[in-house]
Amino acid sequence: MKKRSCVILGCSGTVGQRLIEALYPHPWFDIVDIAASQRSAGQKYKDRMRDSWYLSSDIPDEIAEMVIKPMDPKVVEEADLAFSALPSGIAKEVEPEFAKAGYVLTSNASAFRMTEDVPLIIPEINADHLQLIDIQKEQRNWPGAICTDPNCTTIGLAMVFKPIYDRFGIEEAIMNTWQAISGAGLPGVPGLLITDNVIPYISGEEEKVISEVHKILGKFEDDHIVKADFKMAATCTRVPTIDGHFETAYIKTKEPVDIEEVKKVIREFPGLDSLGLPYAPKDPLIVREEMNRPQPRLDRMAGSVPGMSVTVGRIRPGLDEKSINLCLISHNTIRGAAGAVILNAELMCVKNYV
Repeated sequence: MKKRSCVILGCSGTVGQRLIEALYPHPWFDIVDIAASQRSAGQKYKDRMRDSWYLSSDIPDEIAEMVIKPMDPKVVEEADLAFSALPSGIAKEVEPEFAKAGYVLTSNASAFRMTEDVPLIIPEINADHLQLIDIQKEQRNWPGAICTDPNCTTIGLAMVFKPIYDRFGIEEAIMNTWQAISGAGLPGVPGLLITDNVIPYISGEEEKVISEVHKILGKFEDDHIVKADFKMAATCTRVPTIDGHFETAYIKTKEPVDIEEVKKVIREFPGLDSLGLPYAPKDPLIVREEMNRPQPRLDRMAGSVPGMSVTVGRIRPGLDEKSINLCLISHNTIRGAAGAVILNAELMCVKNYV
């Protein structure tokens, strides 16, 4: 695969740091520039991040010496791709400017996820939704494009729903989350508020999960997405875990379920081996049989590509023959953020959208 040049927008936040950590050694992508807000622009990355780099790895030497640019396509180096780790409000203004300038954006921001001509992609589920890019380019008359990945909570849930939805159908679902503090970004939730505590509300999160799941599980028909149609309720909370979103789901199916068959269809959920994508795990869904798994600390880095698999456990009967209960854990800043935009970029490369 020919190396593609890329810039990182929002390089100083939690997702931006994960992107640098993952992309610097990536065999397909070459970081040619980094950009952030005016507050950070003009500083060397090592100076800006002197007391703000939160990962256990060190900043790569080459990136440390880079000067952070303003988020302006006229100022940053010309590149094939832009990886966006921007807050939604900023992304709404900045990302279209980069698309107009010819960049293909793979975005972690929520600004355009539910826009009709913007694909919301989990490659193992709905790679065919990339066809929206052709429609997007034609309608907006720009040479670049915007592709998004889902909310960090949505990704794990949608991946587990997909094989169940395809095999048994879903009538309705009730999900609850216990979300890690890294999902709040930097500076995040104050320690005095989260320590020894659970915060039972994350602004906008429940609405995002419901709407995004329906779009992702929808079908591409006649140049648009026909969304999945089942009832869904969500409660999202913040807990004092560093990384890893823990979720439970009660799923009412259309067809009667056999628990062993449910486990089988989840286990056999196919990866993307045939495409040879470096960030695609061979085992996107992992089923644990132990009653005390999954756990964030033990399972967030599971899989052939650490942090990119979703671990499912406690798969058990619900209230009747058409319902099940289960738990899952996914790494919110890898599979749920940086890893997701990287995997989407890889997919766009092999599908000739970059």
